[in-house]
Amino acid sequence: MEKTIYYHDTDAGGVVYYANYLKFLEEARTEYLVERGISPHGDFFYAVIECHVKYKSPARYGDRIRVTAEITKITAAQIHFRQDIFHAQDGRLLVTADVRLVCLSRDFKPEALSDDVRGRLQ
Repeated sequence: MEKTIYYHDTDAGGVVYYANYLKFLEEARTEYLVERGISPHGDFFYAVIECHVKYKSPARYGDRIRVTAEITKITAAQIHFRQDIFHAQDGRLLVTADVRLVCLSRDFKPEALSDDVRGRLQ
């Protein structure tokens, strides 16, 4: 996923506010799931239960970034993602993240991934 950095994404210094990177990571994971036919509004929710982020270099107002999402592990009810954010113009690595999601039923109880979802992710 590519995205342009707008003024509302930045802090007073003109660099992306650190928490906004979490939104960019979320958008890329959502795109990843949708591209595989998994609706974020389906019978299940996918909630973040763990997120490790390392900030390496800032993005600034007007920059374009590229956000990746790759599954590293799938368990009965969890999906583990490795994600990176790059500066789209020069390829510089800006952020790395390891994110763990859990599949939840509509009543917010952990639920095993269905065979259909598992198949779409592998």
